[in-house]
Amino acid sequence: MLFKKSISKLIAEAELNGQGTLKRTLSSSGLIALGVGAIIGAGLFSLTGIAAADHAGPAVVLSFIIAAVGCGFAGLCYAEFASMIPVAGSAYTYSYATMGEFMAWIIGWDLVLEYALAAATVSVSWSQYFNQLLLTLGVEIPTQFLHGPWEGGIVNVPAIIIVCLLSLLLMRGTEESSFVNNILVILKVAVVLIFIVLGWGFIDPANHTPFIPVNHGEEMVKSGQLSFWSFLGSDDFGHFGFSGILRAAGVVFFAFIGFDAVSTAAQEAKNPKKGMPIGIIGSLIICTLLYVLFSYVLTGLAPYTEFKGDAKPVATAFAKTGYTFLNTALIVTIIAGYTSVILVMLLGQSRVFYSMSKDGLLPRIFSDLSKRQTPWKTNLIFMVFVSIFAGFVPVSDLGHMVSIGTLFAFTLVCIGILVLRKTEPNLERPFKTPFVPLIPILGILVCVLMMASLPIESWERLGIWMLIGVIIYFVYSKKHSKIRKEYAAEHKTEE
Repeated sequence: MLFKKSISKLIAEAELNGQGTLKRTLSSSGLIALGVGAIIGAGLFSLTGIAAADHAGPAVVLSFIIAAVGCGFAGLCYAEFASMIPVAGSAYTYSYATMGEFMAWIIGWDLVLEYALAAATVSVSWSQYFNQLLLTLGVEIPTQFLHGPWEGGIVNVPAIIIVCLLSLLLMRGTEESSFVNNILVILKVAVVLIFIVLGWGFIDPANHTPFIPVNHGEEMVKSGQLSFWSFLGSDDFGHFGFSGILRAAGVVFFAFIGFDAVSTAAQEAKNPKKGMPIGIIGSLIICTLLYVLFSYVLTGLAPYTEFKGDAKPVATAFAKTGYTFLNTALIVTIIAGYTSVILVMLLGQSRVFYSMSKDGLLPRIFSDLSKRQTPWKTNLIFMVFVSIFAGFVPVSDLGHMVSIGTLFAFTLVCIGILVLRKTEPNLERPFKTPFVPLIPILGILVCVLMMASLPIESWERLGIWMLIGVIIYFVYSKKHSKIRKEYAAEHKTEE
């Protein structure tokens, strides 16, 4: 048996209110702000430069478009699920309703890679910009306390501090966290627009030439000197050319992961049937437009080669404009932007584990709520977990793990729409994914293609992480599953 959760039970759960349930405080605009807050961050301010320097050059603009298309397909599938099953848990809950308990566990465990490690990744970049701000004030943090041991330091102290502070804010309450996030989002969007408007006049067309840097392996394939399959396994694959654009799409895909974090807050939306599709699709459209314009200006201000190994490419590029008096303001708003991403990622992770705990797949501690109706113990546990990764693991390794974990989650959500349209065709769907089965199939293909373009190390780490999850499932979760216990009790009564 698959042990699937009943859609009717999920809807009944979503309609519960009062003590012991999550508090409904988020409007449609608050959900869009939540999405924008999660999306615009490290992916834009840091990974754009890395993707341009290592993989795509100025054609990173095309990489953003490819990543956005894949996210758009998945986003439409998320919107249908979130409006129909407005329960905390996101892809975990949707998988439980369509593909059964084991797949739900796999996706829930996978979402740790997305949300928890995304928070750690962004906090590492946050610390670099925070240090840059302190330098303008004449204060310097010793290098060994800005990097983990694999990067020549001891521990990244600022990264740990910001994770702890935001975790404490989340324990305080969702409404307070949303208010802070809204302010940070306004600052963040303002700086992106300022960068685009002021930077546009300083674009040097020479920096966009060639727009797609040459990949020598691709040239050899075209001339017949190298077979396509040999090229796939070579060091040239993913370093510029069209393969570089694809790999960069897999890297900058990290920049889009925030829109699905909106779905984790479905149980805290005032009107989820209307608000969830608006929040998911609205935030995705807004951010895609900003990303394409931003990456075009960034690579036009400075040669893409200058971003090699640069953790703060925005500051490097903006220095070319001559508006040096705005540098400090730019750094402050980037820090604000990063802060909102970390906040939403930590919120998303706690809601996924809250749902898993409610189903018995994790210990009860993860679903214990405070008097302010927040899963504070989960926030506390992840404060420690995320802090360890933020303090000691390099940002590039974290970024690739987040991307592959997220792409895997998106793929399963697209599959879930195909399954549910077949098994439950008559369910009420306040929002319907258009052109089914085309949109979900295209979502699956694009996500799998981007997963395939990521380094082999990312696949190895995903495999190890999933193996750990499978062991936990069979040792603990399967034995404590509420749906299995209910099934056993019903059959015992019948006997």
